[in-house]
Amino acid sequence: MTLVKWNQNQNLLSPNSWDHFLEDFFGDGWERNSNPWSPSVDVSEDNNTYTITADLPGISKKDINMNVKENVLRISGERKNANDKNTSTYFRTERGFGTFNRSFHLPDNVNDKKITADFKNGVLTVIIPKSEEIKVKNIEIKVS
Repeated sequence: MTLVKWNQNQNLLSPNSWDHFLEDFFGDGWERNSNPWSPSVDVSEDNNTYTITADLPGISKKDINMNVKENVLRISGERKNANDKNTSTYFRTERGFGTFNRSFHLPDNVNDKKITADFKNGVLTVIIPKSEEIKVKNIEIKVS
């Protein structure tokens, strides 16, 4: 959100202000959003694993690819344009579609041979286990 200094002499219904209001509401026109689509992800860590959770609505399991190469986890796929099947005229489309690629540099303390993934209800969850020798261990401190 942009902060704009209030000008009491400016009328909301002046032609210039009305144009800005319409642009803010509708965007710069009726054109399709040309920004590349990329799914939102969360990355978390606990004592035993790293977890990557990606929102992939409208994508089927067969359209998702994952691989690990040189300590980089790559997730890619494609969400097809649902509007292509419809004969309706669209004035605005905001839901992204197309191919996406996300890459995550894995730390040295992971066991990349035991990475698992689950895809359910449009959410991809990738579990990356930590190596045994580097796991965080709690040490109890005794007070004498």
